[in-house]
Amino acid sequence: MITPALPAPPDSMESSDESLTNWALAARHGDPAAVDHLVRALHRDVLRYVAHLCADPQAVDDLAQDTFLRALGSLHRFEGRSSARTWLLSIARRAVIDSYRHAAVRPRLSDVQDWQLAVELAQPQGLPGFDDGVALLDLLALLPDERREAFLLTQLLGLPYAEAAVFADCPVGTVRSRVARARATLLDLLTDGGVPAAR
Repeated sequence: MITPALPAPPDSMESSDESLTNWALAARHGDPAAVDHLVRALHRDVLRYVAHLCADPQAVDDLAQDTFLRALGSLHRFEGRSSARTWLLSIARRAVIDSYRHAAVRPRLSDVQDWQLAVELAQPQGLPGFDDGVALLDLLALLPDERREAFLLTQLLGLPYAEAAVFADCPVGTVRSRVARARATLLDLLTDGGVPAAR
């Protein structure tokens, strides 16, 4: 439920940044009337600012409330180096950013009846799957050991040829040759339909 905004302050309460800052400083020292003046004077500004930053209109009131809770909780640290409006709007900005971060790590609720189908449809298409991985392992098993090692080190693990040569204890040119021959053998097996059955 969306709560209505606080009533606008009377004209005498509509004030400059200087008087807002003075109210914040008075509220810092425990003046409940100053707290009330400050909240009423800045409530509409905070709502507008949060609504501008936030993509979810239903969250605006909650974020504005969170802003004021944070501000009142840290009012004892407000020293008036900036205006109270600037200070409060910076707290509102942090509240919106924190809500985005919090939402990013939470699982999202869905009103879809068949959630399993929705998850399956959301998966990327055309990527190699488990069966492709098994077939690749079977093909790699057909390669001679030194070619398989060179291919795995450079093509699957992504090592540079120089590092693979150190690892395999052979010259860089030998690694390049082994990789080229492994590729040619794998290509021949794939194009000739010589893919072995899955183990």
